[in-house]
Amino acid sequence: MIEISNAAAPLLVQALRDSVRYNEQLLNSETLKNRSEYEEFFVEVSQLYSEIKTQYKRIENDVGIPLSELE
Repeated sequence: MIEISNAAAPLLVQALRDSVRYNEQLLNSETLKNRSEYEEFFVEVSQLYSEIKTQYKRIENDVGIPLSELE
């Protein structure tokens, strides 16, 4: 488990959210040449995002920003 500071936690959640959304759109585009590589990356980023959200829930009260506002 990585340790995330309360100050950086909201930014990390939002950055991973944006990465998941971007890569999801990229996978739906017709421009990809190596789709399998992007699919693997998308799965890994999605898993990391899920883990970070789980960890964020533990510090949500300390941070003062509900996870639902960051998603």
